[in-house]
Formats: sequence, structure tokens, C-alpha cells
Amino acid sequence: FRNQLPRKNDFYSYEPPSENPPPETGESVCLQLKSGAHLCRVCGCLGPKTCSRCHKAHYCSKEHQTLDWRLGHKQACTQSEYLDRTIPDHNFLFPEFEIVIETEDEITPEVVEKENESEIIGSMGEVPEEELDSMAKHESREDKIFQKFKTKIALEPEQVLRYGRGIAPIWISGENIPQEKDIPDCPCGAKRIFEFQVMPQLLNYLKADTLGTSVDWGVVAVFTCAESCRLGIGYTEEFVWKQDITDTP
Repeated sequence: FRNQLPRKNDFYSYEPPSENPPPETGESVCLQLKSGAHLCRVCGCLGPKTCSRCHKAHYCSKEHQTLDWRLGHKQACTQSEYLDRTIPDHNFLFPEFEIVIETEDEITPEVVEKENESEIIGSMGEVPEEELDSMAKHESREDKIFQKFKTKIALEPEQVLRYGRGIAPIWISGENIPQEKDIPDCPCGAKRIFEFQVMPQLLNYLKADTLGTSVDWGVVAVFTCAESCRLGIGYTEEFVWKQDITDTP
């Protein structure tokens, strides 16, 4: 979902926040919102239910209230200051990280050629020459696309997001690449264009393998309105294309 605001608005400061940490005052910071909707202490969703004893802890459901009670709220229920100044960790949500944004350096052809050459030299002693010739002859389009993907992310292997409005995404596979007709237009009538993609490396940071139901993707590409149409303070639905990693040999 997309939402955009002018720089001067009723929600955020006109000036960006300082990158310097605030001076230490010795006072603990209150983490409880003083206005707006109450949120569940476990998942952060709308929390219309409250603890019947302290009336300060909010929950979205009885299940999350039970979980919080068992993991610490039972002891902290009567300590109002503790509730305002602590963030409960229920090991329930995905971990949070700061995303550092940097401009990508161009990879020179010499670097790419050297990397490919080193891969061939490194494998010469392990694979018979006849087999290498056979592999080279049958190099598929899939191999070339995946090699391009690896080369592109080689400078920053841990990247989790790539932003490039209006450019072409880098696909991890030759399968399931959308055509222009597959990307629906914005309700305002304008075309949708590529804006950013979520990389599969993010799965490692989210520890997604520990979930009961596996979460997986190769590339998640987000396409948004080319005209950035104004929609007041509401949200508009945009378009996501999910490309999985193929298992083809």
C-alpha cells in the first residue's frame, strides 16, 4: 500500500530528525503512545481489549493477552511506570533492524570477467575437461540470468532491498518474469512502473525458517503509479510481483 504526504503536514516534522543521538538526561524515555489508537502489546495491531486489573495493557485478542500474562505481565501488572517504559519481547514478531541506504557502485566489466575466470580456474581441478565443455555448450538462459543476479549483488551480498524507480529489476530466474501487460494500471489511469524489490537475503535476517509455515521468495518486485497520484491522506493499493527460485537443473 502506498501513502504519501507533502513535506509540510499534520503528522511529521518539517525538518528531518537529527542523526546525532540526543544528550543523555538520565531519565527513562516513555515508550507508550499518549494519543491515537491503542495497540496490542504483543503484535502491534489494533488493541481494543485491556487488562482487567491495570487497564493499561492493550491487546488485540484473548490469545495475545494470555501470552503476555504468561511471559511477564503477571509480575508487571501493578507497576505502571514499568509498563510505560519497557517494550515486551515475546519472540513473536520478526526482529527489527535499521536499513542503511547506500548508492550502488557500478561493477566494471574487468571485475566481472575476472570473477568468472576465477570460478572456472577454481573448478578445473575438480571437474573433467570434457564435462566442462559439455556444461559450457548447454549453458542455459537460466544460468545467465542467475549469474547476472549474483554479479549484481556481489559488492553487497547482504543487501535486503534494491530501490530504483523506473529502472528494470534484477530477476533471479528466467521463469515467471512479468510482461508489461501483466502489470495493471493505477486506478488513476497511469501506468505502474518498478520502484523497488525485496531480496531473498531478508529471509535470513527474519529467521523465517523457524516459522511453522515456511516463507520463501526469490524476488518480490513492487510496481507503483508512475504519476505518484495524490490520494489525500489515505492509502492506495499498488502491485507486487513475486518470483520464486526455480528448481530446474
